[in-house]
Amino acid sequence: MQYSRKIFTGERALFKSNNLKLYECTFEDGESPLKEGADITAECCAFRWKYPLWYCRGVRVKNSIFFDTARAGIWYTRDMEMTDSIVESPKTFRRYTGLRLTDVTIPNAQETLWGCEDVELTRVHAHGDYLAMNGKRFVLRDCTVLSNYCFDGAEDVTIENCRILAKDAFWNSRNVKVKNSYIAGEYLGWNASGLTFENCTIESLQGLCYVKGLKLVNCRLVNTNLAFEYSDVDADISGCVDSVKNPLSGRIVADGFGEIIIEPDKVDASATIIEVRAPSGLTA
Repeated sequence: MQYSRKIFTGERALFKSNNLKLYECTFEDGESPLKEGADITAECCAFRWKYPLWYCRGVRVKNSIFFDTARAGIWYTRDMEMTDSIVESPKTFRRYTGLRLTDVTIPNAQETLWGCEDVELTRVHAHGDYLAMNGKRFVLRDCTVLSNYCFDGAEDVTIENCRILAKDAFWNSRNVKVKNSYIAGEYLGWNASGLTFENCTIESLQGLCYVKGLKLVNCRLVNTNLAFEYSDVDADISGCVDSVKNPLSGRIVADGFGEIIIEPDKVDASATIIEVRAPSGLTA
């Protein structure tokens, strides 16, 4: 079935449709217009009302807009690809499996991508708190994320060439790897397990604390103080660290330290090796 330049209104306007192609169509007042559909292609379409794509399978969206009124728009769906689109509605993408977003802007990304699995984000710009809570198997490439509390409870996440501005990012996460990225925000990574940063620049107040299996490879810590408290850490840091406080165990190497705080009544000082890297060409 094909529709071109049509306006749909009313609840469940195209309910349970299969093999559907939509071009320059608009979905106005009416909930769940495409609920339980399968093999849907939508190009240059406008979604203006709630719950447009719930319980769908095999969806392709291109050059389309989900307006603010299309809130909670895409839940419980499997296998979706969206390109060159704007998702203005909050709370989009919930309990999702198999999602690929490329060149998508999500300006109101509050509580978006919750409980989703097998997600690929490429050149996505997302702004809104609590992004990707409890997500599993995420891959982000060349993305910009402005989202306090993002990736809370997430598992098996790979992030590369991204910019992340976020208070409390990666809390309670498992197996997160971040490469060639910039991360700024307070209290980064608390209570995480298996958290790795490689070739990253990190700015954080009291960040990277309470982490099991924290690894930093050739990273810079800018304006970062009271770091590593109660963390098991293996850190190779380029440049100086403003302050380190009470690491639990491991090894920290940097070009210098502004302050090292070790409280013997709280941690075993011998369990962590803290070293100043020898100048190039010299042996320590």
